[in-house]
Amino acid sequence: MTDRAGGAAPGFARGRRLRSTPALRRLTAQTRVAPADLVLPVFVKQDLAEPVPIGSMPGVVQHSLDSVRKAAHEAAEAGIGGLMLFGIPAEKDAVGSQADAADGIVNVALQQLRADLGDELVLMADLCLCEYTDHGHCGVVTPAGVVDNDPTLDRYAAVAIAQAQAGAHLVAPSGMMDGQVAAIRAGLDSAAFSEIPILAYAAKYASGFYGPFREAAEGAPQFGDRSTYQMDPPNAAEALREVAQDLAEGADAVMVKPALPYLDIVRQVADAVSVPVAAYQVSGEYAMVEAAAANGWIDRERAILETLVAIRRAGAGQVLTYWAVEAARWLARG
Repeated sequence: MTDRAGGAAPGFARGRRLRSTPALRRLTAQTRVAPADLVLPVFVKQDLAEPVPIGSMPGVVQHSLDSVRKAAHEAAEAGIGGLMLFGIPAEKDAVGSQADAADGIVNVALQQLRADLGDELVLMADLCLCEYTDHGHCGVVTPAGVVDNDPTLDRYAAVAIAQAQAGAHLVAPSGMMDGQVAAIRAGLDSAAFSEIPILAYAAKYASGFYGPFREAAEGAPQFGDRSTYQMDPPNAAEALREVAQDLAEGADAVMVKPALPYLDIVRQVADAVSVPVAAYQVSGEYAMVEAAAANGWIDRERAILETLVAIRRAGAGQVLTYWAVEAARWLARG
C-alpha cells in the first residue's frame, strides 16, 4: 500500500524498524542463548599421556585425565552450565565391567573433577555401556546377539551408583532400554543417593548423525546396529510416549537426541512437559558445520551460533554441544 507520493501509507507495518542497528536487534531478540545454557560433552580415555585429536571432529580430542581437568577449568571460566563425561576404558568385556569399577576411567575423572571444581560446574555422567563392552552395544547381549533388556537394567543401576559415589551431580541414561529410569532411580535411592537427579535420554533416535562419535568414544557396534532399541526416525508420537514413560518412572529432566534433525520433536516435548528439556547437538551436526567452514562455504561463527539459537528457539533449555566453551566466549563478547 502506498500514498499518492509513492511512499508507504501511514500505519504501514515496517518490520525493518526494529532491525536497523545491532543494538536494536539485541534488544528485541525473542530467543537468547547464554553460556549457562550450554553443556560440553568430553571424552576421557584411560592410560593416555596426552590428548589425542579426533579426525572426524576437528578441534575435539580424547582427553587424558590431566587434560580433561584443564578443559574443565576452562569450561568453568567460560561460564557454561556443565560437562557430560564419556569414558573409553583400556579393557572391554561383554558386560562393560569398567563402567562401574571404582578405578574405571569416568569414575576416576569424576572424583578428580569434583575435588577440583566442587559445585562450580554440573558434572554429568553419560550412563551407557557401549563404550565399555567388547561388542559395542548398549547392554548385555544374549548368545543370539540380541540386547537383553532386563539384565541390562541391573547393570545400569550399578553404574549409576558408582557414578554417584564418584561425584557425579547428575546421571544421564542413554541406552534406551525399557524401564531404565525406574531401575536407576530405585538403585540410587537404595544406595542413599536419592538427591541425584536423572536426565533421561528419553527420545534418542537411531540416527545417521552419530558417525564421528563412534570414532571419539570407540564404541561402534561390532555387529548389527541399534535400531531395535533406539527410536525410528519417522516416529514423533512415539517420542512423546517415551518421554511420558521416563517421567512416570522418575526422570527429573529429559533429552532429545540428535538436535537439529529433530527440532520438531524438541518443540513437541517442550510443549508437553514441565521439566527441563535438553537437546544434544551430536557429532555429525558438528562435523558437517566444521567441514563446510573449512571449505569456506559458510561463516563458521555465524553458523554455529545460528544452530544454537535454533535449538533454543525450538524449546530446549539446555544444549549439549562440542562448541560449548567457544560459543560461550563469543556470547560473553556480545
